[in-house]
Parts: sequence; structure tokens; C-alpha cells
Amino acid sequence: MKRRDTLSLALAWASASAWGQVPSAVLPDAVQQALRQAQLPASALALWCAPVQGGEPRLAWRAQAPHNPASLAKLATTWMALTQLGPGWRWRTPVWLDGRVDAARGVLKGDLVIQGRGDPSLVLERLWLLLRRVQQLGVREIDGDLVLDSSAFAPEPQSPADFDGEAWSPGNVQPDALLLNFKSHTLAIRPDAEAGVAWVRADTGLPPLLQVPLRPGPCRDPRGALRANWVESPGQPAPLHLAGSLPAACGPQQWPLADADPATYNARLLAQVWRELGGQWRGQVRSGPAPTTPPSFEWSSPALAEVVRDINKHSNNLMAEQLALTLAWEAGDRPATRAAARQRLAAWLQARLGWAEGSFVLDNGSGLSRQAQLSAAQLGQLLQAAWQSPVMPEFAASLPLAGVDGTLSRDPTRFGGAQARAHLKTGSLRDVAAVAGYVQAQDGQRWALVAMLQHPQARSGRGVLDAAVRWAAGA
Repeated sequence: MKRRDTLSLALAWASASAWGQVPSAVLPDAVQQALRQAQLPASALALWCAPVQGGEPRLAWRAQAPHNPASLAKLATTWMALTQLGPGWRWRTPVWLDGRVDAARGVLKGDLVIQGRGDPSLVLERLWLLLRRVQQLGVREIDGDLVLDSSAFAPEPQSPADFDGEAWSPGNVQPDALLLNFKSHTLAIRPDAEAGVAWVRADTGLPPLLQVPLRPGPCRDPRGALRANWVESPGQPAPLHLAGSLPAACGPQQWPLADADPATYNARLLAQVWRELGGQWRGQVRSGPAPTTPPSFEWSSPALAEVVRDINKHSNNLMAEQLALTLAWEAGDRPATRAAARQRLAAWLQARLGWAEGSFVLDNGSGLSRQAQLSAAQLGQLLQAAWQSPVMPEFAASLPLAGVDGTLSRDPTRFGGAQARAHLKTGSLRDVAAVAGYVQAQDGQRWALVAMLQHPQARSGRGVLDAAVRWAAGA
């Protein structure tokens, strides 16, 4: 063994001993080699692997040291939700036709009221269906207002740019009890070589049709070639402009983009979709309380198991935050706050897994945090407990399948024989890269695996995580 490798292992041993835990085995050769290739010290890695049924770990490397779990925190949020609410539970969004319906003329003499209760699945097509249901009840014209009630949640006031300065990232949109289409747009960018431009149109129809110039050159980073700018308009939502140019070699592109004015997004989108359906109204779109009378109907979300699958497969931060706040609301915290959601999650983990108070930090439901702290051993214990719980099938199936879907679909060959044999949640921040989940070895044994890198160059170490997955699978 080279002197550098010996020193790295010695440092890791010393670090583990400082936390009162000595590694049960040296790191596998393939993992050590991947660390050398990534130029990362072994002390940057925490690795834990044990049978899913419980028992002593097969390997525990710095497994008690606290690490930032990044999106691995979603494992706790989604398992708690499946256990507390049940896989078949659904969000229900009440809707009121608050007035008399003149069926002969198709006119509602009053307000249309929608009360949000946290449903994260009210995307564009489901909003269209909700409003279509209103029209099926005989309403084509609203002689009143569209009233939106978001009072079920009272999230802490934060800016979308607070975490990483990227206000345009859909992952930084803040929770809302009435969350429509993630308060985002998907830009469809279509190059037109004959015209010398690329046409840009949003799926919501809200920003106007845009165009950007084409330029010669290879298509290396199409998103990096364009910059989203919003030009301030006093009293009006800032219109979107795209600066830069697109390489002509690029084909059609899809670009998710958060809206620049989230406070007015719901009103603008509802008005746009209602008009597209041929509807009319004479009032305004405004915030207000829902009636105390029974609703005209309730719009149901997909089953929780389907929503959890979307959260974990695609590591959707906003959906996870909506779910955490929903758990608080369902437990009686009304309005639900992030503080209440944090307390509910922490108390549930302490009661369910016996974790001591202060032994971990989860300050939100998504893992989009610089303060969160969990050890590999704690995450491993969670995985083992979830495997033995009644919701195991739904929980395990919600995790990305290695080399097949979700956040693990890129470059399937990197998993070798572990491809399609591991269900693993991924976690990634500026200085964190991690995976955790279940791996089926070639001999049929199933392992719970946690591998976490925390280092300024952690993103260069994804090969280390892949090597750990291959090792667990015996591939």
C-alpha cells in the first residue's frame, strides 16, 4: 500500500475513534481505488452495510460520524408519511361554488373559492381537470371573484434565493398550501435553422413567445448558453427575457424555470387556464377565507404512494416540504409551520427508532439544508426498520432503480452487475454526495447500504459511491 493511502486510512481510523467507533473492517479495495482516483481522503467517506432484516453490519466505516445527509433526509419524511397516513391516503382540495348557479345561462352568481391543503400534485393538467369539473357543474361564467385560500400553511418567510442564490431554480420554490404547478414553467426551446433563431414557449402560456438567436458551434451546455432575465415593470409581474444564444447543433430543449413573481403566480395561472377553457369572469382573483359551509366538491390527489414515488425518484424538494407541512397539519398544527413540521418529524424518529434528542438534526423535510446532520448508522437503522414495516413495498419501490430511472438513470453502465438490482435514494449538495437504500447481491442476499461523502470536492467522488454499490452487490 502506498504511503498516501496508509495515511488516509490512518486519518479515517483516528476520525472514527474520535467519535467512539472503530471501523469493523477496512474499506473494500475497489472503494479505496475510487477514492484515490477522485483524490479524496478516506476520512471524507462514511460507509455502512448490513442485512435488511437487522443484525450486525457487514461493514461500518466512520458510520457514527455525523454527516449532512442532503436529500437522504427525504427517506425519513416519506417513510413517516407512508406509516402515519397510509399508502392510499390522498390530499383533498375543497372547492366552493359560493353563490347561485344559473344553469340556463351557465353563470355562477357569486365566487369560485379554492382552499389549498398542501396537495403537491396540482400540476398544469390536474388544474385543468379541476376547472373542467367546475364547468361540468354548469359554470361557464363567474359573476364574482376567484378566491384562493392558502391559510392551511404558514411557512417561514424566505426568498427562493436564500439557499444558493438561484431564485430561478424550481427546487427553491417555497411551500404553499395552494401550490399550483410548482409555481414554475417548463420552457420548450425549438431551434429553427431556417429563421436563424430558437423559439421559446412556456407550457403555462404565461410568458409570451420568445426567441433567441442561433450561433454556430457544438452543443455542449445549452442551458449555460442562455440566461434568464426578468425586466422590472412597476406594478406588474416582471416579464421574462432570455439573454445569450443557442448553439445551432442543439436540438429541442426543455428548461424548467421558477416564476419570478411567486406571490401572483397562482392568480395568473388560474386566470390563464380558465380563459383557455372558454370560461369568463367579471371579478378579480384574490386571497380570502373559504366558506364554513360544506364544499361543492373536493378534488383528490393521486394516492400518497404515487406522490412519494415522485418525491424520491426525482428528489423533488418542494414536494417533500409540502409533505412535511401536511404531516403537521394532519396532526393538528393549524396553520402548519416549518417549526411544527420539524418537531413532528424529530419526535416521530425518536419514538420509532429510539434516537436520543440532540443526536441528529433534520431542520426540514427535504434535506435542502446546511445544518442537517445524520450518521450512516442512523440512516442504516432507518432503512432496516422501514424494510420490516408494513409499508416496505411502497417505500422501497419509491427509490430510484440503479441505471433505470429517476436520479440514477444516467450512464447505467457505471453500476455494472448492480444495474437494476439496487433501489437507492441519492443526495447531493455543493459539498455532499450520498446514496442510501437496498441492494440485492448476486447470491440473493439483500443489504441495506449507506454511503456518504462530505468534502469540498465531494461531487468528484460519485465513482466512490458507485464502487460501494457494486461491492455490496458482489459485482
